[in-house]
Amino acid sequence: MDEQQQSLLDFMGQQSDKLLSQTLEHIGLTFISLFIAVLIGLPLGILIARKRKLSGTVLGFAGILQTIPSIALLGFMIPVLGIGAKPAIVALLLYALLPIIRNTYTGITGVDASVKEAAIAMGMSKWQILKKVELPLAMPVILAGIRTATVINVGVATLASYIAAGGLGEFIFGGISLNNTNMILAGAIPAALLAILFDFLLSLVQKMNLKKVRVSTYALPVIIALLASLYFIPSAYGGELTAGFTPEFMGRQDGNLGLQSKYGLKIHTIVISDAVMYKAAYEKQLDVISGYSTDGRLKAYNLSVLKDDKNIFPPYYAAPV
Repeated sequence: MDEQQQSLLDFMGQQSDKLLSQTLEHIGLTFISLFIAVLIGLPLGILIARKRKLSGTVLGFAGILQTIPSIALLGFMIPVLGIGAKPAIVALLLYALLPIIRNTYTGITGVDASVKEAAIAMGMSKWQILKKVELPLAMPVILAGIRTATVINVGVATLASYIAAGGLGEFIFGGISLNNTNMILAGAIPAALLAILFDFLLSLVQKMNLKKVRVSTYALPVIIALLASLYFIPSAYGGELTAGFTPEFMGRQDGNLGLQSKYGLKIHTIVISDAVMYKAAYEKQLDVISGYSTDGRLKAYNLSVLKDDKNIFPPYYAAPV
């Protein structure tokens, strides 16, 4: 057991740069989608709290979105938005909508009617009642919805690497493909820790008194926006070209490791499924891919095969010779 733990620590130490960049991408994906979901879900929750006839329709539609399997939803997005961050962000925000809308609606409708009547008696307008009475009183319930949405997004964001959006899912999918337990754990453990950490931090905000909650109402969107910006840090240090490699290719000496050691290749690299890799190259979303010279899609998409003049890749024979 100690040896396994040590080997995991060794692996994480060797891959520390990659682990950091994937963690930043994971946090960024989570909070970009969460930020947009709050911008959409909060007004929708307020709207259906005012017009309660719409509540069943809106909450029902958001609930249907929640039941669509993650991989299927990402698959629906690819023909429309291509690969990369866009479809992943849209899918994540759709999953985050239900808890935010529902808790906003529940929180506002749960404000005591006598409190609102007192605010009206003081001459407050509807906007003032919402801003100074309803939202502050409903904020703990709304924050509970944001907590739920955050944990959901951290988990679902691991699937974003399937469509080359980055994140800790790269290690997880790579480990599954290579049967490498350490690689799987190097992605799964940080993802679980992120979910626990963000849930804990939001629980502290949720327990604040009314005065501090009012301050957090303004501070929370700013903090979420700052965390969302972390997604763009790793790509800012990449080259102009982008390569898309399968998880197996990324971890092999006769793959990306060999390209780096023998060719000194320094290029922005993303992990992508071979199911969408060729089409992404055809649509010029990727500049280089780890294709197979015998794959018919090379000819179908009119892709060029690069010459391996340093013989990193062993010769391929369809039958033993």
